[in-house]
Amino acid sequence: MTDLAADASPTTDTAPPAPVLVVIDRARAGARGEGPGWHVADATEPTVNVVDLGVTRGDGIFEAFGVVDGAVQALEPHLRRLARSAALLDLPDLDLDLIREAVLASAAAHAPVPFALTKLIVTRGLEGVPDSEPTAWARTEVYEDHAAERRDGIRVVALDRGYRHDVAQTSPWLLQGAKTLSYAVNKSVLREAARRGADDVLFVSSDGYALEGPSASLVARFGDRFVTPRTDQGILEGTTQAAVFDALADLGHETAYELLPLARVHEADALWLLSSGRQIAPVSDLDGRPFAIDHDLTTSLVEALWARRD
Repeated sequence: MTDLAADASPTTDTAPPAPVLVVIDRARAGARGEGPGWHVADATEPTVNVVDLGVTRGDGIFEAFGVVDGAVQALEPHLRRLARSAALLDLPDLDLDLIREAVLASAAAHAPVPFALTKLIVTRGLEGVPDSEPTAWARTEVYEDHAAERRDGIRVVALDRGYRHDVAQTSPWLLQGAKTLSYAVNKSVLREAARRGADDVLFVSSDGYALEGPSASLVARFGDRFVTPRTDQGILEGTTQAAVFDALADLGHETAYELLPLARVHEADALWLLSSGRQIAPVSDLDGRPFAIDHDLTTSLVEALWARRD
């Protein structure tokens, strides 16, 4: 088992392994044609067309897969979420079998490291080209180490997302709950967090319910009960959060999906933000209110995640 307290990336005096880029030739369902349907490309060379809608409009979706000792985490949940995002954006049906192959090929071709991240991108294709084939690729690279955050926790600030908690029902065209390439707001709120002396953000609905982070799911502990916000509020179904709930259930803890007013979150005994890249980060401070860090439980949950091979 990898030492989770150690740096998951190569030492500073060693150059990190080169990224691995796998380009998917035809991502649309039924359009694979001859050959494997993907090829390995030079990750240092230009690949995306300048009129690709992912570049010009941010019109596309993505998933990020943690890769532990070469094994892709939560592969099938990620692919199911990708298909949901594609449906929300009215993208063509995707060849999930081909995409699965490409993700696994990219991760397998990367040099052995304790932890890497494979980012899968799917765009609508080329602007101005009728019925353009989606552009898609999977890129694997060493990911930044988050051991210090797991040890010391992160400071979080709650920010208003500007939508009611039922926005997914009232205004589905706003695409809340899809994992899209349109990340300008998510990057903006992180800059605002930094201005406030915080490391990350918890989005809150305009009517006061806790939602999610810009790239993470929230889990709150109340005694021996662990709660995450309900996913019918226009937020992503967290793949890492689901795996952590499985681990908590194995440890005998109760888990639940609920509406969580921000005031209730402030009353929690402990908080975590979870994502495929960071894995688990305990919250040490929310809006100036300190939270205790359960180091033993955090370590146990990370070990459970890193031991999974599905």
